[in-house]
Amino acid sequence: MLINESLKEPFKPFENKVWLASPTMHGLELEYMTEAYKTNWMSTVGQNINEVETLISEKVGVKYGVALSSGTASLHMAVKLAGVKPGDKVFCSDMTFDATVNPIVYEGGIPIFIDAEYDTWNMDPIALERAFNLYPDVKVVVMAHLYGTPGKIDEIKEICKKHSAVLIEDAAESLGATYKGTQTGAFGEYGCISFNGNKIITGSSGGMLLTNDEKAANLVKKWSTQSREPAPWYQHEDLGYNYRMSNVIAGVVRGQFEYLEEHIEAKKAIYDRYKEGFKDLPISMNPYDNEICEPNYWLSCILIDEEAMCNQKRTDSVATYEPCSGKSCPTEILEAIDMLNAEGRPIWKPMHMQPLYKDNIFVSVEGKGKLLDVGGDIFNRGLCLPSDNKMTVEQQDVIIKVIKKCFG
Repeated sequence: MLINESLKEPFKPFENKVWLASPTMHGLELEYMTEAYKTNWMSTVGQNINEVETLISEKVGVKYGVALSSGTASLHMAVKLAGVKPGDKVFCSDMTFDATVNPIVYEGGIPIFIDAEYDTWNMDPIALERAFNLYPDVKVVVMAHLYGTPGKIDEIKEICKKHSAVLIEDAAESLGATYKGTQTGAFGEYGCISFNGNKIITGSSGGMLLTNDEKAANLVKKWSTQSREPAPWYQHEDLGYNYRMSNVIAGVVRGQFEYLEEHIEAKKAIYDRYKEGFKDLPISMNPYDNEICEPNYWLSCILIDEEAMCNQKRTDSVATYEPCSGKSCPTEILEAIDMLNAEGRPIWKPMHMQPLYKDNIFVSVEGKGKLLDVGGDIFNRGLCLPSDNKMTVEQQDVIIKVIKKCFG
């Protein structure tokens, strides 16, 4: 691997690591956890769970929220609610974390990947319509809002309605983001959010299933507690899961909730500083339409212009590059950030490029006389920057300077 030696000086590594996105705690979380401890409500029932379900569902604007052990668990429950059976094809976002997709396989479904579009980096409605033309019997769509930016939800909802398909909204990364004034997680028949340790608010783990369907909410409560029947003994008539959130974890989420808007404001400031700092470079930030939506700015990302890319090669496990004056690439920039004792990350590798799903169908659109691969292109030219809301302005300024030097 060829490393750009000029990046090592004069920048000194940060004494304390600057993370991509780590938990930001405030103290109130500990009070609610202590309350659970003192009252001995340490299991999967308790006041913290009740409060979190109410607070989050009211914030998002749905009638019911069911607190679960993870965002993946909520997606699994949503796929099960949607009626996915073994052999059923399901359309899903291609450029996402595999937790969006794996629950389809848990139920025996077959994911069909829908390419991203450049306007939001999310599921392309045109590609989705093309997929329905190719596979008209599909009745479930799972779409994710990448890095906290809402997708083109009006178009996607309309397409789903036209084809009588259930929409599952993966809002794991986008809690607090809005589209035309409505919170993400409220648009689909089922919405799923995550409280993983790096999310906009956290419980260290945990997630939630959101719905306006009371019967669906009650089913998820039953399924997620091993499908216990209302009998005086342990009776089970359906397959169940150990997916309920603990009252201790819910205490962390409950304490974090009061700081959701503060976290979003801090993340937005980070995004804006990066955007201003890079205005003279051949790169762009992860995009959004500010007349339609307001992201939660969970992660700040960049996309390098095609003509400014140096020679970069990636295998399934190794990335290399050749330094080139005036040009750079994600591999070089990530190495430069790492030298500072800061954490960046490649863009999510699209699902159709993953060894696990390499044989699955991928649907994109035509462009320049060929089938496009927008997600693959963004993965090749893009990266996630340190976006921790405890990062200081001075630290961010150094990161910006180092990235500028990569193009020197």
